[in-house]
Amino acid sequence: MVFSLNVSAAALWEAADGVTPLMTIVSEKICAEYDVALDVAYRDAEDIVKQLADHGILLISEEPIASPASASQP
Repeated sequence: MVFSLNVSAAALWEAADGVTPLMTIVSEKICAEYDVALDVAYRDAEDIVKQLADHGILLISEEPIASPASASQP
């Protein structure tokens, strides 16, 4: 299956690192690059994230995903 993302969705995908909160990605990446209000951009980003999660290609989590280095430490 192939997914095609528009420019702003691609920026969101590239910034999704498993650690950075969605609001931070939207404000620092999307709103900084495109002339869009934060509330509108965030609402659109939530829709995109949900669609990607529904297809199993993005995991939604309330907690950051541990990096391999931090997971191996006591």
